[in-house]
Amino acid sequence: MGKFGMSQPVPRTEDPRLLTGKGRFTGDMSLPGHVHALFLRSPHAHAEIVGIDTAAAAAAPGVLAIYTGADVSAAGLGDIPCAVPVKHRDGTKAPRPGRPLLAGDRVRFVGDNVAMVVAETVEQAQDAVELITVDYRPLPAVAVIEDAITDDAPRIWEGAPRNIAFFWQSGDEAAVDEAFDRAEQVVRIDLVNNRVVPCAMEPRAVVGDYHPVSGRYTLYTSCQGAHDIKTAVAKHTLKVPEEAVHVIVGDVGGSFGSKQFHYAEEALVLWGARQLGRPIKWTGDRLEAFLCDTHGRDQRNHVEAALDADGRFLALRVHTHANMGAYLNTYAPAIPSQLTGCMLSGVYAIPAIHAVCEGVYTNTVPVDAYRGAGRPEATYLIERLMDAAAHDLSLPPDEIRRRNFILPDQMPYTTASGTTYDCGDFARNMDDAMIAADWSRFRGAPHRRRQTGPDARDRHVHLRGNLRLRSGRSHTTVHRRRDPGSPDRHPIQRPGP
Repeated sequence: MGKFGMSQPVPRTEDPRLLTGKGRFTGDMSLPGHVHALFLRSPHAHAEIVGIDTAAAAAAPGVLAIYTGADVSAAGLGDIPCAVPVKHRDGTKAPRPGRPLLAGDRVRFVGDNVAMVVAETVEQAQDAVELITVDYRPLPAVAVIEDAITDDAPRIWEGAPRNIAFFWQSGDEAAVDEAFDRAEQVVRIDLVNNRVVPCAMEPRAVVGDYHPVSGRYTLYTSCQGAHDIKTAVAKHTLKVPEEAVHVIVGDVGGSFGSKQFHYAEEALVLWGARQLGRPIKWTGDRLEAFLCDTHGRDQRNHVEAALDADGRFLALRVHTHANMGAYLNTYAPAIPSQLTGCMLSGVYAIPAIHAVCEGVYTNTVPVDAYRGAGRPEATYLIERLMDAAAHDLSLPPDEIRRRNFILPDQMPYTTASGTTYDCGDFARNMDDAMIAADWSRFRGAPHRRRQTGPDARDRHVHLRGNLRLRSGRSHTTVHRRRDPGSPDRHPIQRPGP
């Protein structure tokens, strides 16, 4: 196949330049005459903005301009929209409130943009930010899914009862119900897929410039989605012809999904550059990255599997509540629904799957794609379920997988989730991994140690209980049918030790 043919390593051509300090990141950009922007961000999770006093800040040394939500609205700039259509449970369209460049009458999470200060130096901009006075009227807030979906929870958006942002489902519900009716065993597990915060080496940074003769905006930004950002800036926020926007991306010090989307700072420095006739630069710090960059995941999953007497899966039910944060970010609704849903079968031949996802508004940072965008969540879900089933059915964890793998001679194989696999030998993959991990010794030695001594049984049960308690993430039960003809689907509790 040649030196660089299939399955051959390809040298990373950028390494020598980056490792010797010759990279060129957005934070390294210095355009002639550029000035600096900083942002005042909300200290409240939920509050009305009664008034903003910028007089003292505007009079501070070096300050060139201060912009608020009122200025953005007067200029006709747009919000950052969600690109994914969403629906209520009854199929009607659900509202998709955009994420404002600067908050107008209300802030909805800690870190929401309130004002932009532009000054000659970063230090002068920081001094001015601290001189802005905002009269907030705090409102009740909710941060977690369980609190947000109660009937008496504070309403974050009108048109979203119980803060449900959208309802999505897929699969054959009738087939799944039928499979559960005839199942010999049912395994249930509740999972928490916790919120994560991307932490790239380089925080977000932008430089905006405007050329009055050509009417062209030039944005230098640390991102992984230059074309998407160009379109969003032109079509939605600045509302200018797309050919008038030029987006330039140099070296990027990490992204992981969180730099794929259009952020308010990008539109605001471009607009401010046109107002002031000078390039504007903003470099976020680590605190701003934690407060304002999109987060990932944050889900509650209730999962049920129907199995036959031999431990083979007959059907899968999944109900997910996904924390969307205060706004529906660009691709956010698709992550826990469509993108997770298409992978729910994993590498297993599960005949029927029905999945439901409900997005939930909370007074937290919006979420969006992060490290696989929904697919890792599906893998976590199905593999935790496999382990729970193995535990409750007293099967080795590799054996229950082996009984349920999609087989090579079944390829191409279309899963119940609608995804088609063209090839794969998953049992061989697992066997190779087990050999590489020295699995038999890893699993066998602790087991032998637990089984020795007069109190081995008690110690074994205690250890299992501690492991379940420490995880704090799941609870599993198995129900075995007493009589195949019995109408009671779950008549028998798990036997005790």
